[in-house]
Amino acid sequence: MSFDGLFTKAMTEEISSQLNGGRINKIHQPYKNELILIIRAGGKNHKLLLSAHPSYARFQLTKETYENPKEPPMFCMLLRKHLEGYTIENIYQEGLDRMLMIEVKGRNELGDLSQKLLIVEIMGRHSNIILVDKEKNMILDSIKHVSYAVNSHRAILPGQTYIAPPAQEKKNPFTATEDDVLKAIDFNAGKVDKQMVAHFAGVSPLFAKEVIHTAGLVNRATLPTAFLSLIKKLANSEYSPIIVNSGEKEAFYMIELKHIQGDSHSFATLSEMLDRYYFGKAERDRVKQQGNDLERFIANELEKNKKKIGKLERTLQESERGEEYQLFGELITANLYQMKRGMKEIEVINYYEEDGRTVTIRLNPQKTPAENAQKYFSKYQKAKNAVVYVQEQIKKAEAEVAYFDRLHQQLQSASPKDIDEIREELQEEGYIKKKHKKGMKKPANQKPQLEQYYSSDGTQIFVGKNNKQNEYLTNKFARRDEIWLHTKDIPGSHVVIRSEDPSNETIKEAAGLAAYFSKAQTSSSVPVDFTKIRYVKKPNGSKPGFVIYDNQQTVYVTPSPDQVIGLKVEK
Repeated sequence: MSFDGLFTKAMTEEISSQLNGGRINKIHQPYKNELILIIRAGGKNHKLLLSAHPSYARFQLTKETYENPKEPPMFCMLLRKHLEGYTIENIYQEGLDRMLMIEVKGRNELGDLSQKLLIVEIMGRHSNIILVDKEKNMILDSIKHVSYAVNSHRAILPGQTYIAPPAQEKKNPFTATEDDVLKAIDFNAGKVDKQMVAHFAGVSPLFAKEVIHTAGLVNRATLPTAFLSLIKKLANSEYSPIIVNSGEKEAFYMIELKHIQGDSHSFATLSEMLDRYYFGKAERDRVKQQGNDLERFIANELEKNKKKIGKLERTLQESERGEEYQLFGELITANLYQMKRGMKEIEVINYYEEDGRTVTIRLNPQKTPAENAQKYFSKYQKAKNAVVYVQEQIKKAEAEVAYFDRLHQQLQSASPKDIDEIREELQEEGYIKKKHKKGMKKPANQKPQLEQYYSSDGTQIFVGKNNKQNEYLTNKFARRDEIWLHTKDIPGSHVVIRSEDPSNETIKEAAGLAAYFSKAQTSSSVPVDFTKIRYVKKPNGSKPGFVIYDNQQTVYVTPSPDQVIGLKVEK
C-alpha cells in the first residue's frame, strides 16, 4: 500500500503549502468517483483532484486534462452551491489516518457567513468524499451514500451527523522512542514487518519492509535505529518522490524504496509522481466499465473469425484433392472393360506415372463402372469450384480478423470519450444494433476530437485513437505534404506531424507516440513507418481506418509513457 497514512501526511503538506488561503473558483465531476477543484492561490490556478475510486482513491494536484460531462451530476451541483467562491481556511490530516480535511469559509446564498468541511476518506472500495456543515457537524451530501444496513457504525447520508471511521488505537511513530519500538516488537515471533503495521499508526507493509531493509540484520539494536531514522526523515519533510518498477509491478512512495530491485524514476513533487503513476490506469478502468460490452463483442468476433479461418483451411485442403478425383475418373473410364457392377475397388495402372505403378480406387458397388467414373468427375468439379469460393471466404475472414484486431488495440488505448465513436462505428458497419436515446442526438457533421501533442521544438502532433479519428485525421484534417506515421505491420493509431519538413527529433517523438498508441506499446525497438500524406491511400470498399501507403521510411523507437506525458504539455 503506497498511499498509506505516512504518505497522506506528506501529500497533505504539499497541497496545504500551495492551497491554504486559496479561493475555490470552479468544481467539476468528470467521472462518478472523481472531483476536480479549480483553486486560485498564490497568483495562479491549481487543479486539485479528489478521488474516491475503489482502486485508485487519492488526492493530489494534477496537470492532467479531464473531459467533463455535458450535465454535471447532482453531487457536483451541490458542491458548487456550497463551495464555489469559498476560501480555504485550513487543510490538514486527521491524525495519521488516510483522511484529508479541507476547512472552507464563505457566504451562503443569504449572505450569511458559513463554514464547511470537505472530507476525503481513503479506504479502498469504501473510499468517500463527504461535505459537512462544520457548525452542525451534519452531512450535507457525499459522493457515495452508505446506510446503516451496510455499515452498523455510521451512516453517510444527507442530514446524518458525521461520525469518523473507528479509531485504530495505534502508537504515533513520530512520538515513538527506541523503547516504544522494542516494546511493540516480539523478535521471537517473526513477521516483524506485520508487527510494525499492527502497532504504529500510518505504517504500511511498504514502509515496514523498507525499515527491515535499512536495518539489515534485524535485531534489538538495528531495528529501532532504522525505524526512527526513516521516521525522522518524514518528520523533517525530507521527501524524495520515486516510482520503482520491479518488472512485475510499480510502487510509488515519498522516500527511496531500496528494498525493491528495479528501474526507478525520481520526481520533483508528489503530485507530479502521482500523475505519472496513475497515467492511464484509472482511465483504463473507466474504459473497461463503459466499454465492457464492446470488449466482449470484439473478442467474440475475433475468436469466431479465427475459428472460421481454421475450418475453411481444412476445407481447402480437402478441396485440393480435386486433381486426384479427376485422375480416378479418367483411370476408371480407361478401364471400363475390366470392371463390373458390385466391385468395391479396383487396382489399375496409373499411366501418368513413368514407372507404371498401380493405384487402388474405391468404388461404390451399387453403381455401374460408368456411374463410378461420373461420381469422381462430379467430386472433381465440386472441389474445383470450392477452392475459389473457400479462398474468397478465407480472404474475407482474414480482413475481419485484421479489422477487429485494430478495434481491440484501439480499446486498449481509448479514453472514455473514444468509446462512443467505436460503438457508433460498429453500428454504422451493421455489427451491432443502434440504440436511440432521447435527447442524445449527435449534431450533424460533428468532427472527431483528436489527441494533440507538442514536440520538443513546439511542432504540433495529432493522434487518432480510433478508426473515426484516424479517417478524419488522415483523409480530411492533414495536408498533402505533412508527415504521416504508423507502426509497421502492427495495429495502431494514425499520427500526423503538422509540418512538411519536421526535424529528425520531432519525427522520432511522433514515432514514439505511434508506437505507444499501438499493439506494441510494451515492446522495444518498434518499427514505425513515416511518409507524406499524399502517399497514403484508402482502397475503395475497405474497412474504416484501413489505408495503404508507399515511399515510406522506417525508424525504430521504444515507446515510453514518460515521453507521452512530456509531449502533452505545450512548449
